[in-house]
Amino acid sequence: MKIQPFALERYFARHEFSARHLLSSSDCESLTMAQLLRTADPETMALWENLKLGYTETPGHPALREAVAEIYDGLTADDILVVVPEEGIFLLMNALLRPGDHVVCAFPGYQSLYEIARSIGCTVDTWQPDEDRGWHFDVGDLERKLRPDTRLIVVNFPHNPTGFLPAFGDYAEVIELARSRGAYLFSDEMYRYLEVDKADTLHSACELYGRAFSLFGLSKSFGVPGLRVGWVASRDRDGLDRMSMLKDYTTICASAPSEILAIMALKSRKSIISGHRERLLNNLAVLDRFFAEYPDCFQWVRPKGGSICFPRLKIDQGAEAFCDTLVEKTGIMLVPSTLFGYGDTHVRIGFGRENLPDVIDRFAGYLDATFRSGKS
Repeated sequence: MKIQPFALERYFARHEFSARHLLSSSDCESLTMAQLLRTADPETMALWENLKLGYTETPGHPALREAVAEIYDGLTADDILVVVPEEGIFLLMNALLRPGDHVVCAFPGYQSLYEIARSIGCTVDTWQPDEDRGWHFDVGDLERKLRPDTRLIVVNFPHNPTGFLPAFGDYAEVIELARSRGAYLFSDEMYRYLEVDKADTLHSACELYGRAFSLFGLSKSFGVPGLRVGWVASRDRDGLDRMSMLKDYTTICASAPSEILAIMALKSRKSIISGHRERLLNNLAVLDRFFAEYPDCFQWVRPKGGSICFPRLKIDQGAEAFCDTLVEKTGIMLVPSTLFGYGDTHVRIGFGRENLPDVIDRFAGYLDATFRSGKS
């Protein structure tokens, strides 16, 4: 297949392990192996200690799929396909789409959510938010973009990179638009459970609509991205079967140790996620103060969910040039909006890491020296 380079991932490949201070990572602070093992109950620890390092089942370890199914209403282990999170997007698009199909995708967003469909030969229209309305995605605008032959609607809430989260009523309307047209709905829910207000947590799309596929995993909300464990949940067994057959050409199966560690994380999800949420809320308060102190440099919309936000630059410099200079002079990595194909005026800030207050202090020092020196 011919596909465009993944701009965001290529940028991370350049800087993620060389930049001293990451200010744009979208994950939460990673757990150590020792921390995760301490959460294990005796049953799961026995699985770990007696694990044979052989191949695993293509759909995923039965105990892992059962643990995943427990977080959804009305789903069973048979409704779960374990994947590497990025792989899930690739498998789903190739299982459901054909050249010439019409797709509508929330945008800006993670590039594979729309680029894979384009590489297949689909027509992709984008559903874009209104920054002046708090990055609001208007459902009426989505409806106007749909066609009688629309095959797939792609959404991502909490939204990367803006942190937007729709109201329950708007979300229900999105589900109904898909249902009324018989379209598939792919819902990227990688930041689920990281809502600023837990009361705003949406139902998973796969719980509400039979032709919906929900992507979730352990990389963001659970803080164990190194396990490379995610899943697609759906009551559409035919779609999952087609994905499973395509998986024979990608990973075939998951890593056996990662699956057992993933079971530990899922069984301890309340305490793990609670710890990440506490850090996120503390870091959000740091950002509140930071943006209040630098209104001449940034305009921001406070996120409603996730571990990222997407402030607008107000300085006389494009976002890409700003980020290039910043990482060169300070070792602080930010992601410019050009990597999302969304102009040259915004940057993505991630606030899920423990060291955010220190990095923000360094960032503030750079802003003072570069853009405020000589001003009274």
